[in-house]
Amino acid sequence: MHSINLKVIRETARRISSDIVRTPCAHSKTLSTITGAHVILKFENHQFTASFKERGALAKLLSLSNDQREKGVIAASAGNHAQAVAYHAQRLGIPSTIVMPRFTPNVKVENTRHFGARILLEGEVFDEAQAFAITYARKHGLTFIPPYDDEQIIAGQGTIALEMLEDFPDLDALIISIGGGGLISGNAIAAKALKPSIKVFGVQAARFPSMARAVKGKTIQCGIHTIAEGIAVKRPGDLTLPIVREHVDDIFLVEEEEIETAVLLLLEVEKTVVEGAGAAGLAALAQQKERFKGRRVGLILSGGNIDLIALSSIIQRGLVRSGRLMRVTIGIPDVPGALAEVTQILGQLNANIMEIRHQRAFTNLSLKLAEVEFVLVTLGNKHIREILETLRRSGYKATLNTSNPDVSE
Repeated sequence: MHSINLKVIRETARRISSDIVRTPCAHSKTLSTITGAHVILKFENHQFTASFKERGALAKLLSLSNDQREKGVIAASAGNHAQAVAYHAQRLGIPSTIVMPRFTPNVKVENTRHFGARILLEGEVFDEAQAFAITYARKHGLTFIPPYDDEQIIAGQGTIALEMLEDFPDLDALIISIGGGGLISGNAIAAKALKPSIKVFGVQAARFPSMARAVKGKTIQCGIHTIAEGIAVKRPGDLTLPIVREHVDDIFLVEEEEIETAVLLLLEVEKTVVEGAGAAGLAALAQQKERFKGRRVGLILSGGNIDLIALSSIIQRGLVRSGRLMRVTIGIPDVPGALAEVTQILGQLNANIMEIRHQRAFTNLSLKLAEVEFVLVTLGNKHIREILETLRRSGYKATLNTSNPDVSE
């Protein structure tokens, strides 16, 4: 049985307030139009280490005895908890060791090391890294700082709901991402104590539905990788599971493509960089439009630590899905001037050429023809169809290479 309540969360908010950013909370007109709900965004990606994890980490560190501080702390994390613990430990003069899974994005590893922590890369996923950290803590006399299954941590995360309901007391619902359950546990307790009528919904990556299955008493089965690595947890907390059962109204599962779309939408509409776990709430809202139509829904953008290579891939894949980037293969006569003729047609159609690949060997075309692959920036699906029709009317064999279901051959 836990002792976390509104009074505890308010006291925690008082203790950490001077060293935590009171992040912006704002209505998004464009996302409201897109989803049909009244969307309120809490920008936790504006914390100094770019995630909500600072709240719980600082609350826990401030609760340590002088002896524990002197010996040092250890944490296991896919990145955000690591940076939060390392940053506030350094600020408080506490030695820190961080255990991270081997496939943690490099930006998170380097940022954590920048805060003075000793980094150990162990395990394929978070759970393996955490098991190593707990054993290491016992062996070396360090205090283990849990990422979610701890009352101080949960209370710290719950301070977000205090701020959201202070800024927007008319909220009807919160949609909160779930990994181990610390974020949603603290905020569900706080939100429902402040406003009993509010609904709290969780969201998990479909590849890691650990909490969704656990609350229903089902066997937990998870995948290997997800773009939302911050919530890729295979086992919910012993403390958080009963809290979620009691206070959370439902849990949604979102697919990888839905998360990618949400990341791109936040970048394009709100001009804010959000990692996969932080965009999961918007992905769920987009998936459940009818359920939330006309309701005032709060989303916590829990973190912004996304690897730039991954972000670049998300942007390009998103452009393909929306019809703003296309790849077309064209058979042209293998004679001088033929390529210039095709590029002239594309130019007249306002198609911007990004890449050209010209080859003769790997094709079934006639020996008198060459195959040229173009990557083009377009104006959307209608423009793509216009380009294909014009090329074919001009006598060229043009084949579209795409996974976009909205463009037909």
